[in-house]
Amino acid sequence: MKKACYIGGQWMYATEYAPLYAPYSGNEIAQISLADERLVEQAITAAQKATPLMRRMPAYQRASLLERISILMGERMEEAARMIALEAGKPIKTARGEVIRTIQTYKFAAEEAKRLHGETIPMDAAVGGEGRVAYTVREPLGVIGAITPFNFPMNLVAHKVGPALAAGNTVVLKPASQTPLSALFLAEIAEQAGVPAGALNIVTGSGSSVGDLLVKDPRIKAITFTGSPSVGMDIRNRAGLKRVTLELGSNSAVIVDRDVHLEEVIPRCIFGAFAYSGQVCISVQKIYVVKELYEPFVSRFVTETRRLRGGDSLSEDADYSAMIHPNETQRVLSWVEKAALQGARIECGGTCEGRMLQPTVMTGVPEDAKISCQEVFGPVVLINPVDSVQHAIELVNDSRYGLQAGVYTNHLGTAMLAADELHVGGVMINDIPTFRVDHMPYGGVKESGMGREGVKYAMEELTECKLVVMKK
Repeated sequence: MKKACYIGGQWMYATEYAPLYAPYSGNEIAQISLADERLVEQAITAAQKATPLMRRMPAYQRASLLERISILMGERMEEAARMIALEAGKPIKTARGEVIRTIQTYKFAAEEAKRLHGETIPMDAAVGGEGRVAYTVREPLGVIGAITPFNFPMNLVAHKVGPALAAGNTVVLKPASQTPLSALFLAEIAEQAGVPAGALNIVTGSGSSVGDLLVKDPRIKAITFTGSPSVGMDIRNRAGLKRVTLELGSNSAVIVDRDVHLEEVIPRCIFGAFAYSGQVCISVQKIYVVKELYEPFVSRFVTETRRLRGGDSLSEDADYSAMIHPNETQRVLSWVEKAALQGARIECGGTCEGRMLQPTVMTGVPEDAKISCQEVFGPVVLINPVDSVQHAIELVNDSRYGLQAGVYTNHLGTAMLAADELHVGGVMINDIPTFRVDHMPYGGVKESGMGREGVKYAMEELTECKLVVMKK
């Protein structure tokens, strides 16, 4: 089945196509259009043409469109979840959760469209400012280039498209090559909801072709990107004066203090480590446990991990399934093997069953091992002992990344210490770093990116502040 690009309110086919394969079965599920320079040019032109309409559209109308998208998506929730499970290999139970969050994200965007405002400035606070009234307004930037990853193919699209439209921008979206169906599904929904032609355009193809054209074109006023640090830094270096929001890599950690209750902590950490086979930007990759609790923590963690069930992503019984591509599975396995050669111990997992990499728990991993200091983006978690929470904080901060971190403790002073000293974008006290709800500010420091998502905060990134001063 051939899939077209969505440009200017029309479906347009490319001259070349690429097969799309299901991660679990390996079967071909579609033929995807590979947009060339001509189609990308048409998409940007369509978005530019729709810019005056979206800029002038009243906030209540933008809100109504986004509310309609959320309603229509809710009516097709099971269809959407099965699409995610099929193309992304995400277990159907997890896929349903993503669709629910996507619906909520568009609802948040609808609400925030009506709350986008500036402020008044007391000009007479400065000498010479007397006799003037001043206020600020938030204005849309124009055409937004959005580039999204495979791991949340509907909700991370929503986090870019929703705020952009809510603020009165237009969008050219380049979804991940492995998960274009979810984005094209949104095009159907948006068309039905009455989104004006050209306000949302979706071009499928490789990042090196489509993404490069978006970054270089001067009509694109901002790039919002989620993906690898290397690609993100390249975009930042070539974007010129474009606004850039980057959500990049991580190797998120959890710190476990000596006085916590393991019956609550361990199930949450297992979820954070192995949900969607660890292919989550804020997946739990490292766990630092104060040494008094280390042995019982590891023993119980391994026992619970072995109870997880793998299977077809469309199966209701599957807790995990195949990773996005066999090459990624082999990459993670090679990292595990290298760490083992450096002295790490594989407590469970570390092997494949069919196309599925088993949930893997490792201990004694050196801090300089590749699997520790880089983003594994797979079903692997490292558990190491520490002398204290302060010791763990130092280890967490000794990283290229800084997206989110979790700290479990029953001491307020320790919690406040961690909140103050952890150099990350978000600190989760008594929870895992994998926690995210869709209206909170979300983003990192260092090589984890720049700018913030979360609908309200993304809208600020995608608008310009204009000052108006009137002399009496």
